[in-house]
Amino acid sequence: MLEFDGKSEGELLDIINSAKSQLSARISEKREQVIAQIKELAASINVSVEIIDATVKTKASRNPQVAPKYRNPANATQTWTGRGVAPKWMKELLGAGRSKEEFLI
Repeated sequence: MLEFDGKSEGELLDIINSAKSQLSARISEKREQVIAQIKELAASINVSVEIIDATVKTKASRNPQVAPKYRNPANATQTWTGRGVAPKWMKELLGAGRSKEEFLI
């Protein structure tokens, strides 16, 4: 067992990082073994399997792009999706008595 008394913060961080690295390697190795067993069992009954890693998420799946819904008539580069807080230009136009529907793209 490791003794932590008397260790500096840097030494403790090194121990933690080393443990994380070893744990990650063991988990990865175990995962590969289990996948190999699954494929072997599937092949033994003439079935093919596809392993999909559900933990991997792409940025696109986390934050899908939303098309703009409104455009500022004074500056065509300024758009708004209609989600979240309205931009300043939209608030100013609405404050002047205009309707959001006027600015639909």
